[in-house]
Amino acid sequence: MSRVKVTVIGAGSASFGLNTLGALMRSAKLRGSEIALVDRNAETLEVVRRLAERLNREWDAEMKISAYPHHRAALPGTHFVVSAIEVPPREKLWRMDYEITLRHGVRQPYAENGGPGGFAHAARNILPVLEIAHDMEQDCPDAWFINFSNPMVRVCDAIHRYSKVKVIGLCHQIHAGYAILGYLLAERLGIRVPEGPISTHADPKYWKAMGQLARQAEEKLVVKAAGLNHFTWMLDIREKQTGEDLYPLLADAWRRADPKVEPLTRRVFEAFGCMPVPGDEHLDEYLPWCSDPVTRPWEKFDLSLYDWDGRERNRDEGLEVMRQMGAGTRDVSPLKEAGSEGALEVIEAISGAEDLYHLAVNLPNQGQVANLPLGSIVETPCVLSGMGALPVTMGALPEGAAELCRRELAVVKLCVDSVVEGSRQKALQCLLLDPVITDLDAAEQILDDYLTTYREYLPTFWK
Repeated sequence: MSRVKVTVIGAGSASFGLNTLGALMRSAKLRGSEIALVDRNAETLEVVRRLAERLNREWDAEMKISAYPHHRAALPGTHFVVSAIEVPPREKLWRMDYEITLRHGVRQPYAENGGPGGFAHAARNILPVLEIAHDMEQDCPDAWFINFSNPMVRVCDAIHRYSKVKVIGLCHQIHAGYAILGYLLAERLGIRVPEGPISTHADPKYWKAMGQLARQAEEKLVVKAAGLNHFTWMLDIREKQTGEDLYPLLADAWRRADPKVEPLTRRVFEAFGCMPVPGDEHLDEYLPWCSDPVTRPWEKFDLSLYDWDGRERNRDEGLEVMRQMGAGTRDVSPLKEAGSEGALEVIEAISGAEDLYHLAVNLPNQGQVANLPLGSIVETPCVLSGMGALPVTMGALPEGAAELCRRELAVVKLCVDSVVEGSRQKALQCLLLDPVITDLDAAEQILDDYLTTYREYLPTFWK
């Protein structure tokens, strides 16, 4: 494999940056390549640089390591940009996205990728991401932009429609779908179900069990899913060994399952006859039945909020781990197993002209989902090779699922256009089409509150 240059933006992230660095540095195929680390926080940039230098020495990676406080200096010669940027402070702003709508009588189910919170989150991230993309047009126009930033569909849509850069979005949520199937079909497939609660809720106490279920299911099953990121639908479920279609087993498996396990996913499956992938706490962001103040569906479906305080503590703890590793006072061997959530695989496959099948990749729709708009960002399986990212044609979604996705794609387009143009009217339309919003006055009040509160992050609206 020829040597490549990978620029990692947001390299000081205690989760994304650490795992990505570990994966890239251990790659035998990338040995002797170049890694440019970018982080605007000088302290965390120095921490991750020292760690990279240590891994380079101890793992004999022969990498060229460089570090920059701004992406522009890192871009020349880059083949792949890997980015998971978030406008900080991440948890504080997310909590504000949620609490602002409460003032106006709207309770969001999650407030990260859909709902009014999805608008605010995307609005803050789109302009910084487009700055990177436009600089790539000048400094490395043939490079791939590998995006991890949420809201995935909105960020990738902005890059695709408002730059000439090749964008590919990666997310691990397909594994949650495998974990749910592993639980439902455990007896049929001989899968061992771990003790304790089973849930896709974003709480670390569930992660070990869900990981065990997902790994076992991925050994037994082949799932093909399509739709939108965090809103995909299983179109085919096959047993690897026999090729048997297992979809007909799901209805009975749900009837026999613990009713406390993913109750929203169960109900959506029963209503639409199609199995959602992401689990309840991402699925709920895109549905019009999860925020009614009278019926209180968050109680009925046990839809818990993100633990903002806990995750902020985890972020600080993760930075301390990186600092100790860089200083040589902590073992770095766990990084030998670090996963890049697909970034390493994309880089190795495209630069090495391999043929790699990837379960879920976000790309512009070239017809891979027949009844979703062309050019919109959709998530499907994909073959990665020297030709780039070649999405697998999946046909049409069931009409009910397709209509839910089409509505979300209209919201996505209005959100992106409103931020780029600074259009309050399109931003209002974005909120009015969102399934969380049911009142015209509330939508206007929320929008005005967001635009005022986040004025420093949203300059296009205040030109």
